[in-house]
Formats: sequence, C-alpha cells, structure tokens
Amino acid sequence: MKYFIADFHIHSKYSRATSREMEIENLSKWAVKKGIALLGTGDFTHPDWLKELKAKLDPMEYGLFKRDNTYFLLTAEVSNIYFKNGKSRKVHNIIFAPSFEAVQEINKYIRPFGDLKVDGRPILDLDCEKMAKAFYGIDPDIFIVPGHIWTPWFSLFGSNSGFDDIEACFGRETNKIFALESGLSSDPAMNWRWSKLDKFSIISNSDSHSPSRIGREANVFKEKFTYKGLVEILKKKDKQRFLFTVEFFPQEGKYHWDGHRNCKTRLSPAEAKKINERCPECGRRITVGVMHRLEDLADRKEGFTLESGIPFKNLVPLDEIIAEALGVGKESLSVEREYNSLLQRLGSEFEILLEVPDEQLLKDCSHRIARGILKVRKGEVQIEPGYDGEYGTIKIFKEGNEEEGEKQLSFF
Repeated sequence: MKYFIADFHIHSKYSRATSREMEIENLSKWAVKKGIALLGTGDFTHPDWLKELKAKLDPMEYGLFKRDNTYFLLTAEVSNIYFKNGKSRKVHNIIFAPSFEAVQEINKYIRPFGDLKVDGRPILDLDCEKMAKAFYGIDPDIFIVPGHIWTPWFSLFGSNSGFDDIEACFGRETNKIFALESGLSSDPAMNWRWSKLDKFSIISNSDSHSPSRIGREANVFKEKFTYKGLVEILKKKDKQRFLFTVEFFPQEGKYHWDGHRNCKTRLSPAEAKKINERCPECGRRITVGVMHRLEDLADRKEGFTLESGIPFKNLVPLDEIIAEALGVGKESLSVEREYNSLLQRLGSEFEILLEVPDEQLLKDCSHRIARGILKVRKGEVQIEPGYDGEYGTIKIFKEGNEEEGEKQLSFF
C-alpha cells in the first residue's frame, strides 16, 4: 500500500446502535482488510471501553498506540446539548487526546455534565466554548474537530439546532479549531462554496458502528505521522502530506436533500423552498437537508474549486460494488466470498479501489465487477439522493444489458 490511510471517527460496542463486534481485535483485523493504517479508538469517555483500551493497546511514540498491525489514536465523540442565544443547541464534537493521562482529566471534567456510563457517545449539558477552553487548559495538545458539521439534528451548522457561523459556537476558542469533519452527506467541494471555511482542513471519517463499515470515508496521507505531526498537517492544510480524502458520493448520505420520511417525500432544495419547507402530503415542516442548508450560507457558486483545499475522491465500498455486480444483497454469502477472494488476489480494499491498474482489474476480476470498480473511479453512477434519515441509493449499472460505451449520469 503506497498510502497511509486514517479513519479517526468510529464507535465502540459501548455506543448505542453499535455492533457487538466493535472490539479492538476485530477493528485491527478489519483495518488490515481495508488497508487502513490508523484508527481512532472512539468512545474513550466510556469507563469500560477505556479499561479495554488501556489493556489492549501498546503505547508507541507520543500520542500513538498499536494493536497487531494497526495504529490507534485516542478519540471520542461527545454530544453537546445546551441552550445558547435563545435556542437549544445540539452539536457533536470529536475529541483527540495525546495520552491516557489527558483522557483521564477530560473524563473527570465532563463527568458532572452527563452520564458517561450510558453511552459511548455521551450527552453533555455543556457549552462548546466552555468545553474547549477547559480541554485546552488540561493539555495544549488536545484538539477538537466538530463532527459531521452539516447534519440537520446534531451538528455545528445543522438546520435544526446549529449555528450560522463557527464563532457563535466556539467564541473566543474559535482560533484553536483548525479542522472540520465533512460528514457522509457533504464532501469538500460543497464546503469550498462557503469562504468562511477556507482556513479549515476538511477531514472525512466513517463514523462507523460496525467493523465492516470502517473506512467508508477516510483520510489519505503520504506517510506515517506523529500525533504532533498530524496537528501540524491539519493546521497548515499541508497538501504535500495530506493527499486527499475518501468520500461517499454525498448524495448517498442520509440527509443530503430535504424531505419527510414518513410521507416518503424527497425534495431538492429548490423544490422545498417553493413550498415553504412544508411537506406536500401532510403539511408538516420537512427536514431541511445538508445541500439546502449549505446553499443558504454559501457565498460561492456550485463547482468552485478552492486552491488550498485538500483534494478528494468519491468511492463506493467494494462489497456494494460486488453486490450490485452479482445482483444480490451486500450481506449475502456470495458477496463475502468474492470480497475475500479479491483481497487474497489483489490486496486490501483500498488498494483495489484506488491503486490496482485498470488492465489488472479486467484480467483478475470478473468482467462485471471490474467494470463496476472502473465506473466508480470515473464517477459514472446514478444516485437517488438521501433525505430525512434515509440513505440515498446508488446504481452503477443500468437495468438490463449494459453496453460498453453507454453514458451514465455523473456527479463529478
């Protein structure tokens, strides 16, 4: 593998709606399958998970730990739910810590604001600015990355409970925030449309709740880095070392468009604005999605490229490509068998999706799977956008027989 790939935001088996397989051993095994070199631990605020982390991770250089062939970095997500400026706020933040000693102090500070034993992602009645100031006082190497910043219900800029600018959230601590997480329903190009975000590195992570989903979004670096090296890379937006992010096609995210799930109503931002954001079926207010919210705040047109922005690649997970090529569900045994066979012959999932030459794919894969991978690389996919908690649907192949040169709808 010629890249050093990192997924900083995952969850453990102690988070709600999370697989019991989210254990260190399984995470390390799946990281090798995926081609991920470094994982965030997630959930270090949970006392039982913290015990496991201390017992199962071997300390390496400052801020990095290891299990088998996988590096780990201490991370956690917290849900800040509080009242500010006349409105209830719900913001998710990813916390990065350089040591177990720093984690102990973080947990000690936040314990009065929420029950850390209930969920690996604790709910805290704690203002983000106040929290940031306290964390930076504990250890100057701690840093905070606002998570999935456009999600309607729980994010920095969410349409239902977020802020209209980062300063309103983090106040005097804003200058210590240097990275933002795009989330599954947006990609860097969408974020480039708002000039207020130009100074931030945009990172992408899986927010995975099961081992097979790690790396569905990720960060691709030239080579291994130290903890302090990561901070420097993100602060400087160092394009020589931070090469690109791996992204969902954002239309596939659960909140890309507007809509009302109960009425199966899916609306583009333009359609939603025409009907005053009311569901045409029941008359209730729809959930305003990521694209709509971004367009309300953006000051640049669609298609703008930020010269200083970290590049990105939109991908579809390998098991989803295999499943569509075979015409079966992605959880089927035939998909699992083909997935493992490809890994044995060609390398990790990211090597297959990013690195294996076209000619080798056509030679060593079934023709349909190879064509599926190549079509995804070119962005030749058809998507029905996600809305109001429903994932969008991606189709790589047209119905019926596909001709070699047929034109597909592209979202690049």
